[in-house]
Amino acid sequence: MKTYSPYDNLQHRAYPAMLVKTSFNDSQVMYWEPAKYIAKLRTLKTDKHPLLLKTNMAAGHGGSSGRYDRLREIAFDYAFMFAQLGIAK
Repeated sequence: MKTYSPYDNLQHRAYPAMLVKTSFNDSQVMYWEPAKYIAKLRTLKTDKHPLLLKTNMAAGHGGSSGRYDRLREIAFDYAFMFAQLGIAK
């Protein structure tokens, strides 16, 4: 299992820009697991690319369930992606 564990296979090197998202009320992946991953990655990465952790305090494993909340999540993802591509408003 250790051979395919993302956490155990981090190493000193350059990584691409990343947006890691988690939810506080997720019953499948506890919120501290992505936080621990990001903390270790921040100590090991050798580049200047952004590495963001977003914790949704009101969502579960499937993300937000409100009528427009899902659209806001998607918009946030697109905004991060467009920023990395240098695409402005």
